[in-house]
Amino acid sequence: MFAALAFAVAGGIVYAFTETQNPATLSSAKAAQDNSTVGPAVKTQTGLPLPRFVSLKQKLVNVRRGPSLEHGVAWVFTRKSLPVEIIAEFDRWRRIRDSEGAEGWVYHALLAGRRTVIAAPWAKGKIMQLLASASASGDLVARINSGALGELKSCDGKWCYAAFGGYEGYVSQETLFGVYPGEVYRK
Repeated sequence: MFAALAFAVAGGIVYAFTETQNPATLSSAKAAQDNSTVGPAVKTQTGLPLPRFVSLKQKLVNVRRGPSLEHGVAWVFTRKSLPVEIIAEFDRWRRIRDSEGAEGWVYHALLAGRRTVIAAPWAKGKIMQLLASASASGDLVARINSGALGELKSCDGKWCYAAFGGYEGYVSQETLFGVYPGEVYRK
């Protein structure tokens, strides 16, 4: 017997829902990121801390309901390099959380350690400023739309240096998904 599927597309992600699931139950990206704890990191079988951000290695990535091929596909990512948060590990599978707050399992080889960010995915239509210096009074380099995908270069806990569409500059750290509030990061 097969379950009826419904599909929804958001931010380059195709979500497939069974008739018993409701896409409206996805929590907001901002709440998911703010609720992530960055205290003493949990060590895992890989020796890497949990939680941690990584990015998608391929354009098409199946996200499963459980940590094996026997578990059904919950949704499919359709955009390479999106940031996701690893929140658990089991064997060669990683439980991830995306910018919408949805969680599922991805095979480890489909994830890359490269850090990327999404500009304020929780604030549709917002325009942010990419600045020449880590200051609100810095010169404007470019304007970036919410949902823009960028490559993370560094963060000092308040400002991040990132590249968006060929432009590099500073953006307020609190406006990015893919880096924790207050996290210091050096590439």
